[in-house]
Amino acid sequence: MQLHISPSMRHVTVFPGKGVREFIKFKVTSRRLSYKMVIYSLLFMTFLLRFIFVLTAMDTIEGETQCSSLGCIGKRLGPRMWRRPDSASVTVPEEIYRVLEGAEPDEPTAGSDVPQTLEEFIEEMKSDRTDAKTFALRLRAMVSLLDQKTRVAKIQEYLYRHVASSSIPKPLHCLALRLAQEHSTNVGARHQLPAPERVPALVDPELYHFVLASDNVLAAAVVAASLVANALLPGSVVLHVITDRKTYAPMQAWFSLHPLAPAVVEVKALHHFDWFTRGRVPVMEAMEKDRAARSHFRGGSSAIVANVSEKPIIVAAKLQALSPKYHCVMNHIRIHLPELFPSLNKVVFLDDDVVVQADLSPLWDIDLQGKVNGAVETCRGADKFVMSKRLKHYLNFSHPLISKNFQPDECAWAYGMNVFDLEAWRKTNISVTYYHWLQKNLESDLSLWQLGTLPPGLIAFHGHVHVIDPYWHMLGLGYQENTTVEDAEKAAVIHFNGRAKPWLDIAFPEIRPLWAKYLNLSDKLIRACNIRA
Repeated sequence: MQLHISPSMRHVTVFPGKGVREFIKFKVTSRRLSYKMVIYSLLFMTFLLRFIFVLTAMDTIEGETQCSSLGCIGKRLGPRMWRRPDSASVTVPEEIYRVLEGAEPDEPTAGSDVPQTLEEFIEEMKSDRTDAKTFALRLRAMVSLLDQKTRVAKIQEYLYRHVASSSIPKPLHCLALRLAQEHSTNVGARHQLPAPERVPALVDPELYHFVLASDNVLAAAVVAASLVANALLPGSVVLHVITDRKTYAPMQAWFSLHPLAPAVVEVKALHHFDWFTRGRVPVMEAMEKDRAARSHFRGGSSAIVANVSEKPIIVAAKLQALSPKYHCVMNHIRIHLPELFPSLNKVVFLDDDVVVQADLSPLWDIDLQGKVNGAVETCRGADKFVMSKRLKHYLNFSHPLISKNFQPDECAWAYGMNVFDLEAWRKTNISVTYYHWLQKNLESDLSLWQLGTLPPGLIAFHGHVHVIDPYWHMLGLGYQENTTVEDAEKAAVIHFNGRAKPWLDIAFPEIRPLWAKYLNLSDKLIRACNIRA
């Protein structure tokens, strides 16, 4: 830009650029015009022109649908300055609120003229051009109908899942029958477990002792196979399998026909323990009382589903209470580990729905610092759905017995893979506390905690738990369908807690192979019972 001022100060000429003929000429009528005023005016005009050009270009590029630059300020503020209503600030008519907050109308039925879908509702509103009140009434009727359908569908889903998870699949029943037949006809299926020369290992405190309580032969077989396959020193592994009387023959037949040498495997039924057959057994008495109480207060599945006043999640909890696993002695027997194994000082207890993916011998090097139970906390972790459990999620803090003895925000821990210091346990009254609170729960009409074996365990072991690294125990594979295979493969033990057990058809197909890979699908018994991966 060039600036030319005539000697008489009557003309000021501005050339926009070199070689440009067009120019701007100012005629000054007075000699009193200062040089500074002219220069400042020209600079201001130049800046203003460039600013307008840039804003116009940006507004053109962004278009009217994406108005985010300063060039759109006028478009945004214009309606407000001129008191024009903006489409985004239009409020819902009060008439709609009055209708939606009014008294509950009669529940619509599927055969009524209520729109069944959102598309039908929109089409009806377009064709009738109704007022706000009619719009709200029709909207409320449609939402009520859809809510009713959703509730029925959720309850049906919970009922079907309850039936699927509580029933014994035909392949598992077939396997148990064939193994029982092998036990009665095949001498090789009745071998003494362990072999006589390995019996001293059962009480050797220098070895790694694992306890597995189960009445599911297939599940126990996978736990045992995965444990031994991933052990760095399989010859130092001693697995104590505890089962009930009816499953003892099939369980012994399986491990007799499928030895896991050099590991030591012992199979015993509850009636083989001297302690269990000597007089009254608290666990059996507690189970009988619990079964009678559940039958009285809960009723059958038909009565639970027929209750239309309860939320689906409450219905699901009551259906889960009918699960046979809550009446199974295998779920309560862990509270008597010190009596069952009087010669051992430390054991690792495994549930039958876990898979071992790493060597577990380092668990014996963990210093429990005088505590009894080494367990993984369930209130911290990346998976907020699984790892967000505190005592308030299991115990009923509206009951005075619970609220005055425990803190609701205290972190919970998990069963499934626990390190138990039996020597420290024998110095406590944990087992007595366990049955004391079971009795209190029965006297309170089963209102002290959610149904299951973990809540009384949380109470009995309160103050006796040492937190271990979550690497050792990953939970939720039986109900968290968002668990990735990559994350599951990083854990030492994965736990299929929940309804979707890996041996059921409702298991999550993405993570089921982590369990199925420890099945020998070429085994004649597995093939005969049509057990598939």
